[in-house]
Amino acid sequence: MGITKSEIKAVLETITAPGEGKSLVESNNVSNIVIFGDEVVVDVQISNPTLQAKKKTETEIEKAIVAQFSEAKVKVNLTVATKKEEPKANPNLIKGEKIPGIQNIIAVASGKGGVGKSTVTANLAVTLQKMGFKVGVLDADVYGPSMHLMFDVAKAKPISVDVDGRSKMKPIESYGVKLLSLGFFTNPNEAVIWRGPMASKALNQMIFDAAWGELDFLLIDLPPGTGDIHLSIVQALPITGAVVVSTPQHIALADAKKGVAMFEQKNIKVPVLGIVENMSYFTPAELPENKYYIFGQDGAKHLAEDIETAFLGEIPLVQSIREAGDVGHPVALQNGTPQELAFKEIAKNMATQLLKRNEDLPPTEVVKITTMSGCSTK
Repeated sequence: MGITKSEIKAVLETITAPGEGKSLVESNNVSNIVIFGDEVVVDVQISNPTLQAKKKTETEIEKAIVAQFSEAKVKVNLTVATKKEEPKANPNLIKGEKIPGIQNIIAVASGKGGVGKSTVTANLAVTLQKMGFKVGVLDADVYGPSMHLMFDVAKAKPISVDVDGRSKMKPIESYGVKLLSLGFFTNPNEAVIWRGPMASKALNQMIFDAAWGELDFLLIDLPPGTGDIHLSIVQALPITGAVVVSTPQHIALADAKKGVAMFEQKNIKVPVLGIVENMSYFTPAELPENKYYIFGQDGAKHLAEDIETAFLGEIPLVQSIREAGDVGHPVALQNGTPQELAFKEIAKNMATQLLKRNEDLPPTEVVKITTMSGCSTK
């Protein structure tokens, strides 16, 4: 059996922050405990603001956890911060509740980078907009934002607008799709070097300080893999469903399976609407009837069958898809092409799975962290 949150909580009950007199649990200092396999994520806030107190607390926690679970070779991801006075709740900005006006929030994820997740997100957004839906895209890939490039608005800057007496960011609109991306606020020639909490804070501002208005779909382009940003998203928003993108090759499928498993974890429970296979096959222009399966055949389709989720469709390996993304004109805008039809089929299949999900399942709740128990509950 793996490590449990109750076991981590028991360890934290033996540790006292400098000058507080009670354990971290008794003092409500534990703000987050999440376990991903052999990785334990713990966020603690203490009253003592000194670097010495933070370091002492951090060292004691890490030593205690490692000593308790030495055989499991546990990896500890630990943050010790200064406890701050909680601001008064703003009724217009409540983290964890559904954003008024947004009907469905769809996370687009991939187990690994380079499989075309952002390309799928951009073209899916354009396709849904062409089908008559109101669509927004949140670029949550904070370390490698690309939506501002794919929608040809790299030089745009969101302006501030007044909404019910509050100042909010107005998303940039391109091809009828509303966009917010960290790419609007950073120097394109500089790397974003942020620790997890900084990235999460920037992301929350783009979610809750934005004037999204009425949307049928808000697509969230997640970073590759599983990590802080993914956890921040499921803690901040009730995700209606997730779409996982993969290529047919075995190594990509193995990572895609992990991505699906993340959403299906007991403390997350975000319904997976299905899997999209990108770069499925190559058809030369001079041989339009031929298909060459460069990365393997039907890999994502078989994975969908194995894990009992829907196969949403396949996208061919076509040069024009890459070229269209590079110039900021998503290929789904090219009516009547095989590529446009492929994305239309995927959008229809996703909508079908979404209707089924909304009929069969209750609304998704955010992952709620309770400081009293140190557990994630639904």
